[in-house]
Amino acid sequence: MANDTHGGHLGAVYAATEASEVAAAYDKWAETYEAEMRQAGYRHPSVALALLARHLPRGAGPILDAGAGTGMVGEWLGIIGYPQVEALDISAGMLAVAERKAVYAKLHNLALGGTLPFETGSYAAVLCTGVFTTGHVGAEALAELVRITMPGGIIVATVKDTVWEGGFADEVARLAAQGLLTLSEETAPYVSMPGEVATSPSRAIVLRLTP
Repeated sequence: MANDTHGGHLGAVYAATEASEVAAAYDKWAETYEAEMRQAGYRHPSVALALLARHLPRGAGPILDAGAGTGMVGEWLGIIGYPQVEALDISAGMLAVAERKAVYAKLHNLALGGTLPFETGSYAAVLCTGVFTTGHVGAEALAELVRITMPGGIIVATVKDTVWEGGFADEVARLAAQGLLTLSEETAPYVSMPGEVATSPSRAIVLRLTP
């Protein structure tokens, strides 16, 4: 079974225990991130884009790309019909790369997991790819993402199975029991980076907020 033991930049971000360490590790990785992730066969962006297109009407917005990184997802959103997109990421270095693509209306250098400086119901959709994973963010961030999403809007997220089983699924169930959302779709488990032999499975979900 995979054990999530990675080397290089990926190992550094997975090993980080503080938000400042995560940001610093991604800052160092920013310029080579996309090439390395493509070499690893990174699947999260494609899966998340497919789910977004299935569950969100074309042209709806604005969308928050939360954990945008270098903009691997953001650069496709306008192409498939979602031109109103903002980026949020903990790493200023990653956002600097994303900014060069000129696909985001706004860039927010912020961490997930606490209160966000956005009005309630600000976004038609929130997209989180590769965020809910080892050494990053867990279930504690979900309620705030629900708050900033419009009634009837969606949250599309990829979730590492260890995070899902470690409290994320319970948080989804808790919010659903409160009548705040429904779990509209959940993919089968898949390996997000087939080129990284230590990668453990993830899944992707779509949460629909109650209108």
